[in-house]
Amino acid sequence: MIKTDVVIVGAGPVGLFAVHQLGIKGLKAEVIDNLDRAGGQCIELYPDKPIYDIPAIPECTGKELTENLLKQIKPFKTNFHFNDRVQQVSNDNNSWIVKTNKNKVFIAPNIIIAGGVGSFEPRKISLKESEKYEGKDIFYSVSDKNKFKGKKVVIFGGGDSALDWTLELSKISKVTLIHRRDEFRGAPHTLNAIKKKEKEGKLKIITKYQISSIEGEKNIKSIKIKNEEEKTIKIDTDYVLGFFGLVMQLGPIAEWGLNMSRKTISVNTENFQTNKKGIFAIGDICTYPGKEKLILSGFHEAALASVECFKRARPNEKYRFQFTTSSKEIQERLGRKPK
Repeated sequence: MIKTDVVIVGAGPVGLFAVHQLGIKGLKAEVIDNLDRAGGQCIELYPDKPIYDIPAIPECTGKELTENLLKQIKPFKTNFHFNDRVQQVSNDNNSWIVKTNKNKVFIAPNIIIAGGVGSFEPRKISLKESEKYEGKDIFYSVSDKNKFKGKKVVIFGGGDSALDWTLELSKISKVTLIHRRDEFRGAPHTLNAIKKKEKEGKLKIITKYQISSIEGEKNIKSIKIKNEEEKTIKIDTDYVLGFFGLVMQLGPIAEWGLNMSRKTISVNTENFQTNKKGIFAIGDICTYPGKEKLILSGFHEAALASVECFKRARPNEKYRFQFTTSSKEIQERLGRKPK
């Protein structure tokens, strides 16, 4: 069991800034996200698109914003639990017990839900027979590339994730990249590197085909792919990686007994607490009169929620507001020499 001051659900920009606001108050947080990296929508939907409404930053990309937020919270040495999702929440006196689908258990007086518009979940292969191979021979993310060393791997997709992993795994595996279109959406320089490797015979690229069937008993032996003319190709493989994009689902949060409004969580505007004491919602997932879905608004919500989190985590201490410019205590927590 992992004991902490706050469990944060969601590692997008608002969740990351919540880590900062908690950290400067001396609170520890554990962050859970079902994606394989921090950044949420900023990284998954618009990593290279400009954002123009961050105060004092005239323009930055989603990737740059995420990188800067991670740099800002580096002094707090926060633990991130990626590729994991909160499945169950229960109350124990004044603490919350949080269980994930990887059987991790957390205990904390506070939970901050910073889940954006819900959890991102991978689009899966739309074949019934694929279900029995998921997590064994079929994967929608890569947690350990060495699993595929020396194996035959088929990768589906045309975006950055598909291209990046095609390039990376081609160093240790026999890779076939398959996309349903001729055009790829990923970074041009990565695609050029892949095409160069194809010319060198180090990998294969097949376009305008989609998966049509899977063959194998306990493990996958081969797959069949089909094009619009109904032409079929059989490919022997050990593993299948699918990068078909993401869908957004509210997931188990909808079953926590929280007051909901149109798939968002109702909160008060004093501290962004829900109808359950100790559970807060910030960012796009929360709603209240006058709510604006801005990253800036989420930062404000994180700041106020962190104050109530402190009061619940340190009931015997009096909360004192401190300026980062003058507080030696905060500057030391940030690893800076007090000025």
